[in-house]
Amino acid sequence: MAKTLSAGVIPFRQTPAGWRVLILRAYKNWDFPKGRVEPGEEPIDAAKREAEEETGLTNLEFPFGETSYRETLPYANGKVARYYLAATTQEDVRLAISHELGRPEHHEFRWVSFDEAEELLPPRLAAVLDWARQTLQE
Repeated sequence: MAKTLSAGVIPFRQTPAGWRVLILRAYKNWDFPKGRVEPGEEPIDAAKREAEEETGLTNLEFPFGETSYRETLPYANGKVARYYLAATTQEDVRLAISHELGRPEHHEFRWVSFDEAEELLPPRLAAVLDWARQTLQE
């Protein structure tokens, strides 16, 4: 079975209290901004599009390059999610109305420390979160 690829970003910013990453909640599930890669679309372009659609973040920079990413192991019928690290100075997040749903796709957002993210994110994101933490601490 062909894998379904989603692409997203791990938005991060430096604060006086240290690194903070942005996570989004849909119902009880926390994740980073991400979505399906459309046919003919490059994963990095899908990641940028989804981040803007879901959060309003438009000034993302990729200090580790657009070819540096981590993928999850397959989950939920073979889906794989690919995440890129994206720096931002933008603190304000806008949970836009989804045209398909008629409401925001997410219920809440939080800028959290890596320890807080570890508590809230599902186990399938543990390796991705560890990669992000290691990369930023190097």
